[in-house]
Amino acid sequence: MKIKDMFKDGIFKNNPVLVQLVGLCSVLAVSSSVKGALGMGAAVIFVLVMSNLVISLLRNFIPDEVRIPAFIVVIAAFVTITEMVMNAYMQGIYELLGIFLPLIVVNCLILARAEAFASKNGVGLSILDGIANGLGYALVIVVLAVVRELFGTGAIMGLRIFPEDFGLKILTQAPASFILLGIFVAIMTALQNKRPTGPKEAE
Repeated sequence: MKIKDMFKDGIFKNNPVLVQLVGLCSVLAVSSSVKGALGMGAAVIFVLVMSNLVISLLRNFIPDEVRIPAFIVVIAAFVTITEMVMNAYMQGIYELLGIFLPLIVVNCLILARAEAFASKNGVGLSILDGIANGLGYALVIVVLAVVRELFGTGAIMGLRIFPEDFGLKILTQAPASFILLGIFVAIMTALQNKRPTGPKEAE
């Protein structure tokens, strides 16, 4: 698979959130602020890339019978590192993410890429797959957070964009994340359905 196709697949064509519908819990919970979304996006990319790297290196040494527990141990190790670094150097983001930071361990996206790709491919491709899918996840959660924070409060990360009295307060509440994500999924589905079918796809 070409590098260009891998990134196109991970970010758009087979986006983990909008197409695969994995990793939704953190997207719904943390997308109320851009700062939190950026922190979660960065954390997921780091854990996804590093776990893919290690699992790819160990893929020939992990027995099939214990591969899932082994994958979880590897993922948990990098989540712990991420949590400790954020707690030490990024206290604000650490407190903002709360319980959803350690819950990256059970993020379906990371475990899915470990099982579907890293355990079957070399280190280089596994790293690229982690970056591509991590960027696809981060893009969705950040865009969702921008819409919610900007139109919900009239500001982004403390920078006032609209007047003080502007703001659709419902966008700052939990139900808005479900509604907006549903709209995003519908838009992605519509775009993919309208995509022209080439000769190879028609076959």
